[in-house]
Amino acid sequence: MALILTEEQKMLKDSATELLTVKSPVIKMRELRDSKFIPFDPKLWEEMVDMGWTALTVPESYNGLDFGFVGLGQILEETGRNLSKSPLISSILLGGSALRLSDNETLKTKLFPGVMEGINQLAFAIQEGKHHQTKSFTTKAILEKGNYIINGSKTIVIDGATATHLIVVCMVDDKISLFLVDAKTKGITISKTILMDSGTYADIAFKNVKVSAQNRLNIKLDGRLLLDQLMAIAYTGISAELLGICKQAFDVTVQYLKERQQFGVIIGTYQALQHRAAILFSEIELCKSIVLKALQAIDINDSKTLKYAHLAKAKLGKTSKLVTSEAIQLHGGIGVTDDADIGFYLKRARVAQQLFGDYNYHLHQLAKIKGY
Repeated sequence: MALILTEEQKMLKDSATELLTVKSPVIKMRELRDSKFIPFDPKLWEEMVDMGWTALTVPESYNGLDFGFVGLGQILEETGRNLSKSPLISSILLGGSALRLSDNETLKTKLFPGVMEGINQLAFAIQEGKHHQTKSFTTKAILEKGNYIINGSKTIVIDGATATHLIVVCMVDDKISLFLVDAKTKGITISKTILMDSGTYADIAFKNVKVSAQNRLNIKLDGRLLLDQLMAIAYTGISAELLGICKQAFDVTVQYLKERQQFGVIIGTYQALQHRAAILFSEIELCKSIVLKALQAIDINDSKTLKYAHLAKAKLGKTSKLVTSEAIQLHGGIGVTDDADIGFYLKRARVAQQLFGDYNYHLHQLAKIKGY
């Protein structure tokens, strides 16, 4: 498959650029931060729903658009460019994809309408310790009289403090399983956390939480297979956002090099700085192809989807660190002050790098896939 966007995908990207540039520039992120860290703007979320973004990856059989993950990836890239805050990653990329992959038809029919309307907001609870892993979990679900009793805890749950429903990864008889849990269920304790990107995350404890057996996402489906497919989507989606961060941080920096004067000379005329900018440009061009390939692999159900997802997250994790660090260096001291926007890109990149595994984790997974 050629690494190019279709006309429809380009149009979707253009519409996302237009909306987010006008309605969600970086100054809006500043306003949310300065208003006691409001998670997102409800009005912007409503506009995203009206634009059909929440229905992009939902199958047509559930009244979704079934436009594909390449399309969603273009929107996530633009949210990265503008540092836009919304439940798109938590509720659509993660939660919506978990529903899509589920074999619980009753649950899908019941929940998809609310998810597409933005009323039901999902949060994906997987991480338990300091590091991301997908092999085993201490959170357990035990079947008792037609219900599952969940005990355990999760950390760094994206939008976990504002979600209406949680998708919780548990162990059931030494096998992985996923459950849909109402966030207001008795026994759930949610502690809000603000990280350096000014984003809202949550630490969640589950103590004897009763969940109906009908809320299990994988009925006959292998839970490990479902989780692997879901994580491939998660890695790739976060990589798409990181690509947007890289591209905007680079553009802002190049513009700064063209305008900033030192000793009466525009600093962009110095060959040493031009060389550094050229290296960043080359790395970002590689990232574009890698992310698009990973998104396309999801849409065509490629057998190498997980491999491409690991590759995307590893490459974007490394490149986003390089680009944002160089951007700060090329801006000089003002780059780390609150007066300049460039520092926000570094902060968001640092958090996104760690979400669902850092550069080293994904390199290790790639090595294992290749048999090293």
